Amino acid sequence: MPAATSTPARKRILLVDDHPLLRQGIGQMVNAQPDLVVCGEAEDRAGALAEAERAQPDLAVIDLSLKNERGLELLKDLKARFPGVLTLVLSMHDESLYAERALRAGARGYVMKREASDKVLEAIRCVLGGGVFVSEKITGGILDKITGRQETVAGSPLAGLTDRELEVLVLIGQGYGVRQIGQRLHISPKTVEAHRANLKLKLKLASGEELLQHSIRWARQLGEM
Repeated sequence: MPAATSTPARKRILLVDDHPLLRQGIGQMVNAQPDLVVCGEAEDRAGALAEAERAQPDLAVIDLSLKNERGLELLKDLKARFPGVLTLVLSMHDESLYAERALRAGARGYVMKREASDKVLEAIRCVLGGGVFVSEKITGGILDKITGRQETVAGSPLAGLTDRELEVLVLIGQGYGVRQIGQRLHISPKTVEAHRANLKLKLKLASGEELLQHSIRWARQLGEM
């Protein structure tokens, strides 16, 4: 009688997105695969950390825009608290601005939501297999930066901003005041003012009004509004 063969365990996927319908769609796609299964869902940072502890996923698929929060901070939290959990960003936001930031925060890949489902599955399996998944455009940009070639190429004016400065810029564009920004980011109004000053300096803006108009324009372009 031939020996019984065991079926490999399906890789466990945690979905973190603040849109229930999107989580449902991705979940159905993942659960239809013979080697993958959704083990948990969350819509915000606190829920994601709780689910990561409860469900022990192999991979967390994370959007950068969560309920009242930013996904970059969640990536850093997961890397610090659950180093064995791999992370992949699935986002609508421009990869040319966010992909490298996500990788620095601990993500092992970045894929746009507009990509076909097979590309998303390819990204998931790539990261689970120990690889790093980004588009050829982003790979080329990172290599250019490493080799020094990027110095001759004009990049986005936002490329020189820190992650926190970018968060402040977007929140200004969404109409939040100094105290509100401080409350959302858990920093003091004085620190917010310091970020505002740095933004004006780095973006070569002369006044608070110019910063506001610039912030509104960029927030719209980044799809944050």
